[in-house]
This record gives sequence, structure tokens and C-alpha cells, in this order.
Amino acid sequence: MLRRGLLMVALLACAGAATPDDNPFLPVAGAEFRSALPLDKRDAVRVRSFLLQSHPVTNREFLAFVTLHPQWRRGAVPMALAGADYLGAWSAPLDPGPAATAAQPVTRVSWFAAQAYCEAQHARLPDWYEWELAAAASASRRDARSDPAWRQQVLDWYSRPAGKTLPAVEQGSANFYGLYDMHGLVWEWVNDFNSLLPADADPEKFCGSGALTLQHKEDYAVLMRIAMLGSLRATDTGHLVGFRCARDAGGVP
Repeated sequence: MLRRGLLMVALLACAGAATPDDNPFLPVAGAEFRSALPLDKRDAVRVRSFLLQSHPVTNREFLAFVTLHPQWRRGAVPMALAGADYLGAWSAPLDPGPAATAAQPVTRVSWFAAQAYCEAQHARLPDWYEWELAAAASASRRDARSDPAWRQQVLDWYSRPAGKTLPAVEQGSANFYGLYDMHGLVWEWVNDFNSLLPADADPEKFCGSGALTLQHKEDYAVLMRIAMLGSLRATDTGHLVGFRCARDAGGVP
């Protein structure tokens, strides 16, 4: 057993495995929050305090996970848990390679794989309202959605074609909570992604007529994210879909 443990330590060292401090869980204070989603006669939803990782999970961090959990390596995951393109940018099951560098966010991971990664960190995927609350912050304000300049900055990324190579995480500034890349890098899985659209909604039409059901239609960038996440299946492995993990805040209201 000791020998196996030493072997795992050596493998992770060779892989350049991340330490917990590389992607810390930061506190996001709870609040009464005006969501973009319809709230059934309510003006706001109550989001409890929680912890969220500083940046999206990287290839380096996910490599450490699949090194320790071989059932989540490419080629080992059943089709019922991930599509054929799972970790498709990696050169090999244990080698991200030049197309997926260590500091880039990991993408082409299914919801099942993202959830398994978070569980291995004694964490979970954030719920939508948690993600939406954290993503509403600018560098100086907890809720910057009424700031036209901030909204335009977010929209600029949504309207820009994605390049073939993703930037590394933490290239820009952190927001009010110290979180990086809530916008401008990848789409992110949330725990309840499949409950964001009405049961009879057509995702392809949602960005048009579906916008009429939103609480605040100026939050168009949020609508685009809702429509994209709501159109996914848990096995999907999009080339711009990544994730970060969340934790409860120890019962803090």
C-alpha cells in the first residue's frame, strides 16, 4: 500500500499536479438576488453564502484527477457518462499535449465527469443561482449588471468567435469576490443545468421569443448562457464547456 502511494505521488509530480492552493475556494456572501430567470411572482431569490473556486478547473488539475481515478480517463468512461469527444483535445489519456496546455481550462468534459471531479475535491458543481450571483460582480461591485460598460464588456466576449486555442486562466482581473474568468473564457457547467429552460422550450428559439419570459431583458448575455446550458445533455462534451466547483459555507446564512 505504501509503495502504491509513493508511485501515485511520483506520477502526480511528473504530471505537474496542482495543489489545493492553486485554485482556492473563495467565499461569496449570500444575498437576496434578482435572477434573470422567471421567479413565479417573486422579485428575488435568496442565495445562501457559499464557496466557489477562484478559476475554472485547468487541464493540469483535471490530469491529476484522472491520474488518481482511472475510471474517468479518456477511453475508460462509458458512453452513458460522456460523449465520444470526451477530453478530445488531449493527446492521450494521461497527456493533455500541446493543444491543451496545463494552465488552460479543461474543456470537453461531461456534466458527469465535472460532478465526479468536484466530489473528489469534497465539493460539488454550483447551482445556477449561485453561479449567476457570483458572475454578476465586477472588480468593484457585487452587482454590476446595471453598469452599461460592464454589460458591454461581457457581451463583447459572447459575440466574439472562439479561437482555436484558449487562453490560460487568470489572464484578466479578479471580480469583487476574487474570482477570475466568470465571463470571457469558457461556458461552465452548473448542477441544475437541465432545469433552466421551460420543459416545452426550444433552445434554438429561446434567444428570440424566449427572451420575453426573462425578468430583465437587458441581461442578454445571461440569457445566452441559459439557452446554451439548457440545450445540453449531461453527456455532452463541448469544446468551450468547462467548470469550477463549489462548496457549502459551513452553514453560514
